[in-house]
Amino acid sequence: MHVALVKPEIPPNTGNIARLCAANGIPLHLVGRLGFRIDDRSVRRAGLDYWPYVDLHQERDLEELRARLPNSRFLYFSVHAELLYTGVAYRPGDCLVFGSESRGLDPDLLQRNRDQTVRIPISSVHVRSLNLSSAAAIAIYEALRQLRYNCPDTPRITDAVFAPGSLDDKR
Repeated sequence: MHVALVKPEIPPNTGNIARLCAANGIPLHLVGRLGFRIDDRSVRRAGLDYWPYVDLHQERDLEELRARLPNSRFLYFSVHAELLYTGVAYRPGDCLVFGSESRGLDPDLLQRNRDQTVRIPISSVHVRSLNLSSAAAIAIYEALRQLRYNCPDTPRITDAVFAPGSLDDKR
């Protein structure tokens, strides 16, 4: 699986998604002109000390991304899609593509790829869209849930965390 952000604008969103990708071994592609410098402090801070573990790629445009991933199916996330994200049968090579925070993805791109355009539902008429990093997390974990890979069989929490008094305030 791959995640692509097209022209992201808000540094902490990109940092949060980078951390999410690092946590799950998913390559992250930043496509087009960014609304910030990749070494911006807020991008780095949101990704914490996980940046060495991010498989990060930058492409000029979607054509370059498609050339880099010739065997991938591209799924475009948009509030304007009919197909729900839960109605997709995700595949290991899929590339989940998200647009910028203020504009989303190009309407012509969505029109040309209607069968591969996916929506995360929003029930309130007062909210135009979800936060980019929230939408990416929802989509990534649905794909991982279906594919059942990269997930440990056992929790990472040790018994020491649940030992008597371990959660007591020690101040």
